Amino acid sequence: MTIPPTRPEKRRPAVMADVAQLAGVSHQTVSRVLHDSPHVRGDTRERVLAAIRQLDYRPNSMARALATGRSKTLGVVTFDTTLYGPASTLLGITQAAHDAEYAVSVSSVRSLTRSTVLAAIQQLKDQGVDGVAVIAPLQAGVDALRHVRPDFPVVAVEAGPMASIPVATVDQIAGAAAATRHLLNLGHRTVAHVAGPTDWKEAEERIEGWRSVLELAGAPVHPPLRGDWTPRSGYELAETLLRAPDLTAVLVANDQMALGLLRRLHELGREVPRHLSVVGFDDIPEAAYFTPPLTTVRQDFAKLGRRCLHLLLARIDGEEVPERAVVAPELVVRSSTGAAPKG
Repeated sequence: MTIPPTRPEKRRPAVMADVAQLAGVSHQTVSRVLHDSPHVRGDTRERVLAAIRQLDYRPNSMARALATGRSKTLGVVTFDTTLYGPASTLLGITQAAHDAEYAVSVSSVRSLTRSTVLAAIQQLKDQGVDGVAVIAPLQAGVDALRHVRPDFPVVAVEAGPMASIPVATVDQIAGAAAATRHLLNLGHRTVAHVAGPTDWKEAEERIEGWRSVLELAGAPVHPPLRGDWTPRSGYELAETLLRAPDLTAVLVANDQMALGLLRRLHELGREVPRHLSVVGFDDIPEAAYFTPPLTTVRQDFAKLGRRCLHLLLARIDGEEVPERAVVAPELVVRSSTGAAPKG
């Protein structure tokens, strides 16, 4: 008689309660760690992560959705643009949501107005999303958010300090201020500014940071020149910029306009940084390969996406959230800036 081999007993898959018990924490703390919440102490986070690895825990999103009555889907309202900042913000949010095992439904509107934003939020709500993030860098988008009903979780990204709902944002003022101080510390008497469009909150905040540093230093403040974020506008504004007497440094409100400016300066025989130091904003992937490589202000869009996700998940869970979750920018110094010319 042949005895069939015994099969090894299947081990029950670990559940969140097992992780909580092994780590000696609550179920809610495990959830916060899984969502990469900043409101968890470092040693506690490490304990939970070690328990997850030891138990080989894999969150069951379908079971969790059935248990909570949630769709595990988040909505994002954005507008029809290929600009680096908004596009990278959307990517940061979707990546953070994916890491937290949420699906994302995107509603892209042609323009940010009260009617389009509110209609897009309602459309996503009708689809059953658990909450909505609105990418609202324009003033019209900020105005629209003042009419969002408080009974549904909605947060904003890059909506400026006057938004009426929680906002995840990069500190645009600090970024422009750091760039301006960098140029003044190189010995430049003042710093000119090529700004973005007037209806963009980011453009206005970068002007504020630039101007505040110049005024504090007692440096001359020239009226900012207005571009439209495109390389063409930077190219076309170059000659107007150079009419300022003894100009040796400029902060450009995004890297694309800085690219156009560098091209025109080259055509005019103005060497960078020997004749003019140039700083951009964003640190697009190509910035390190400009001629010369561009000094710029880096925005961490991946971190911005995570901060936005934390705010939204906290709103969904009914928790108290801060009015603003701020990501610090980073000045990246390359070859487009140097000491002020002597004499």
